[in-house]
Amino acid sequence: METDTWSNGQTVPTTTGPPPSGGQPTTHSANSSPGMECEDMANDAEGVWSPDIEQSFQEALAIYPPCGRRKIILSDEGKMYGRNELIARYIKLRTGKTRTRKQVSSHIQVLARRKARELQAMCKVSSHIQVLAKRTSREIQKQFKQDQSAKDKALQSMAAMSSAQIVSATALQNKAAAAAFGLPPLGVPSAPIRHAYGTAQAPLWQPGLTQAGSSIDIKPFSGAPPQPYAPVASTVGDYATSVTPQSIAPSGEGRSIGTRKLRLVEFQAFLEHQRENDNYSKHLFVHLGSNATYSDHVLEAIDVRQIYDKFPEKKGGLKDLYDKGPPEAFYLVKFWADLNTTLSEDTSAFYGVSSLYESMEDMTISCSTKVCSFGKQVVEKVENEFPRFENNRYMYRINRSPMCEYMINFIHKLKHLPEKYMMNSVLENFTILQVVSNRDTHETLLCIAFVFEVSTSEHGAQHHIYRLVKD
Repeated sequence: METDTWSNGQTVPTTTGPPPSGGQPTTHSANSSPGMECEDMANDAEGVWSPDIEQSFQEALAIYPPCGRRKIILSDEGKMYGRNELIARYIKLRTGKTRTRKQVSSHIQVLARRKARELQAMCKVSSHIQVLAKRTSREIQKQFKQDQSAKDKALQSMAAMSSAQIVSATALQNKAAAAAFGLPPLGVPSAPIRHAYGTAQAPLWQPGLTQAGSSIDIKPFSGAPPQPYAPVASTVGDYATSVTPQSIAPSGEGRSIGTRKLRLVEFQAFLEHQRENDNYSKHLFVHLGSNATYSDHVLEAIDVRQIYDKFPEKKGGLKDLYDKGPPEAFYLVKFWADLNTTLSEDTSAFYGVSSLYESMEDMTISCSTKVCSFGKQVVEKVENEFPRFENNRYMYRINRSPMCEYMINFIHKLKHLPEKYMMNSVLENFTILQVVSNRDTHETLLCIAFVFEVSTSEHGAQHHIYRLVKD
């Protein structure tokens, strides 16, 4: 038996909102003068565009592409915003510092003029190289004629672009333009993603798993890298027939998510497509299985205070829950989500979440799942589950629970971002807090904080588990 309760928390606009528009500045000529350079320096003073503000500005440029002079109405506020207003709003949310629409517009034009000057300088260098090439051989002369053609095309293309479009060009476009001249990429170097916690030498937030099939994540608190757990063969639906009674033994204690009262056996979020002849294909966005033994390493600990700002601070938030305890019930899971699939808009696509818990006690559990953005609750789902006695223990199976509309839209918009670093920048401020409690006594049985990045591994979704402590 299962009951669902949905409630909307305080909605905080995320970086995955609908594409912004408007606020496009007037196109400036690529030509510049010493007066313009002085003006650029004045407008780009350290106090106005400090590194933290510049990072948020660059993130907003990637998330909000130029959309002409159109405006967009945000449904949660009922206000109309242009692109520059959305960028200013994003900076305010990320840094707490106010920048006006006009300041954003001016900064965009300053960066556009800088890029124009860089491109002109590259063209001059290319022309000089051409003169030297003509003195050496006809073959080199022919090659640089092609370079000249590419240079002319680049200048013509830039002349037709607005300041906003020049600044918002993607890293891929910059690399392609630079390759035509055999020189390094152009543009303002993007600021690195801020690490939320971890040491300076080995932060918990990584740009992603390594390439070439490597599935190793770098730990933040020790020199030896952990081995992310691979998905196990069992599923929530067939667990009762595939697990032996010995799996409840204390062998997994300290090595998996669980206490002596309740243990997480499996958790997965998935997309399911119905095909012909009632066949189904299933893609796992994230998957966590518990098959720990004595041979596995004891879970590494991380200070819970390092992630307080990622979750609600009021009653029912991570800090409040941890203060009430018990401390052994609190865990952090970092997922590398597998987005390597084709998302479908048709009605046959099912987005769901399944989880399985086991206990030696007969009780009714309440599972609260809070989706958070910028540390604020956006939506919450509460499910109550009664036990089933199987294999000498009580099993709690929340099977194929539908994802909320907010999560489905979030996944679609995240998938549409052109670069993985943009996805990770968005996910840095997206978290989920799952609290499993005894429905009758309200005792916290398990509390799991989820943080996310995008998987770059060919092996699909990966994860790593930490215990949350307070030293």
